[in-house]
Parts: sequence; C-alpha cells; structure tokens
Amino acid sequence: MIIRMSMSKIIWINFYAFFLLFLVSSCNNQAYFDKTKDIGNSWKAQEKVSFVVEITDSIKAFDFYINIRNTVDYRYSNVFVFLKTNFPDGRYSIDTINIWLADPQGNWLGKGFGKYRDNSVLFKHDGRFPMKGKYRFEFEQAMREESLVGLSALGIRIEDSRIKE
Repeated sequence: MIIRMSMSKIIWINFYAFFLLFLVSSCNNQAYFDKTKDIGNSWKAQEKVSFVVEITDSIKAFDFYINIRNTVDYRYSNVFVFLKTNFPDGRYSIDTINIWLADPQGNWLGKGFGKYRDNSVLFKHDGRFPMKGKYRFEFEQAMREESLVGLSALGIRIEDSRIKE
C-alpha cells in the first residue's frame, strides 16, 4: 500500500510537471526579430528609422508588430507612419500605417507608468516573406509636422504567426 501511494504520487507529479512544461512552452512565442531604436523625445520629418532583417525561411508565416513609445507630452491621439520595405531583389513596397496611441476620450493606450507609454501594434498578421535574404524596414513619420515632440522610441517585432482557429 505504501509503495502504491508513492507510485501514485510520482505519476501525478510527473503529470503536473509535464502539463506545466506544456503550458509554459505553448505560451512562449519567441520573437524572430525584435529591435527598438531610441529617437530622443522628438521625431523629425526627415529622420528615418530603419532595421535590417536577415530572412532564412520564405515559407513560414509571421506576425509583424510596430513598437512605439510616447510620452504624455505627445499632442495627438495617433501617429501616421510610412513603412518602406526593401526586398532582397531591389524591389520595395510602401505602406501607410495609422497607430492609435490614445482612445477617443483621450486616455493613453499601452503599458507604462509616469509619463511613458509603450504600445505594440499588430500591423500584419500571417505574413510571409516572398524570398530569402536581407530585408530593410524603413519608418518615416507622416504627420505633416517638422518634428513630433513626445515620441521617444520606435521598433519592429517579427514573430511566428499566431493562427487563431
């Protein structure tokens, strides 16, 4: 009887350990690429923020996020950006993206405390790279102002696509 209880406990401990390991591993979505650049406290119109990413898999699907940090000094509830994607073969595409930083009542979105807020905005779900090689992502502010005071960092995160069924 004592041996059975011990074996039973061992089985349950192993089951819980396996379940916990499965739960932790399924929640961890490691980024393929995740970089952010500091832009001071002002993003000038002529200042481009760029990232180069080496792609080795043209079949896998990815989710693309823009990471942006603003302060409570930012005058607007959103920011428009141009995103130019340069492909390895010399072609490029340009997208205009609207990033909301505050809700309609003026409450800041994102995480943070004090005067800083961090937002991570999904701008492309389940996207694929058409070819292997180096891609250059180039951001430019599109707000028709010479300088946007209150934006302090900009980044891009590329991770395995999270397919929702």
